[in-house]
Amino acid sequence: MSETSETWFDQPLVFTIADRHVRGRLIRLGPVLNTVMAAHSYPPVAEKLLAEALVLTALLGSTLKGEESQLTLQAQTGGGPVELLVCDYKGGELRGYLKFDAERLAEVGTDPTLFALFGEGFLAITFDQAASAERYQGIVPLEGASIGDAAEHYFEQSEQIPSLIKLAARHDAEAGCVAGGLLLQHLPEGEVGRDRLHVRHDHPEWDHARTIAETLKGEELTDPATSLETLAWRLFHEDEVRVESGRFVSRGCRCSTDYFAGVLSKFPEAERGEMADAAGLVNVDCAFCSRIFPISLDEIAAHGSAA
Repeated sequence: MSETSETWFDQPLVFTIADRHVRGRLIRLGPVLNTVMAAHSYPPVAEKLLAEALVLTALLGSTLKGEESQLTLQAQTGGGPVELLVCDYKGGELRGYLKFDAERLAEVGTDPTLFALFGEGFLAITFDQAASAERYQGIVPLEGASIGDAAEHYFEQSEQIPSLIKLAARHDAEAGCVAGGLLLQHLPEGEVGRDRLHVRHDHPEWDHARTIAETLKGEELTDPATSLETLAWRLFHEDEVRVESGRFVSRGCRCSTDYFAGVLSKFPEAERGEMADAAGLVNVDCAFCSRIFPISLDEIAAHGSAA
């Protein structure tokens, strides 16, 4: 394994096993995750679901190139207690929230299936590439034991890339919410001069790497005393693994009075008047950071005039 400083929290570790035509990412979220969770008072089941979704979003989002590129993860219900899950990643900034029926969610137990949480829901993964101004979206059923299983189906169906995703989250008495994840994939055609596995009949290299990666335990992913380099070495010490620390992840919500005033200024004046309260304020609730932004009609009008 190539030498590098150790990676612990809120930063992905990117690794490549060239001889097996495999690439991967590991990440463990801690301080960033707790900052996101501090804006909400979610019960343990909801906290775990959002934590794992944020890890998945960070894993996928960190693959993007360009400061303005964005990854959006959205899960919608098919009659389950969780009505909506939304996470996104842009320029190293991560955010997310849940909308759910608290009474019904309390009835699903401590380790519910995706079906118990969402019913026959769907997962939408959207890549907005800033450089090419292209948008790619895949929608798959919310099937499997975790949201990671549903994301694997996305890569198999939409990207035709054999993938393994492992997610884990727990609540620690001292560290708060800690979550980690692994994304392992076959290298796309051209990166190592070989065909993708989905066009080949035999793929022992991928089978070997996947079998080894499946031994990774949730306790290891969330262990604050184990660096991500150590995890990669434990799994693939028999191979030559090249590692590189990725960009740090931060909690970022793009809400602001100026932003919302700009959005509201696009509505007709009469409609803005109907939105306002008796004091002439339009109160905008940001679901991501659980803040309410009171914006005056005069401020909205001024923003529209400036535009």
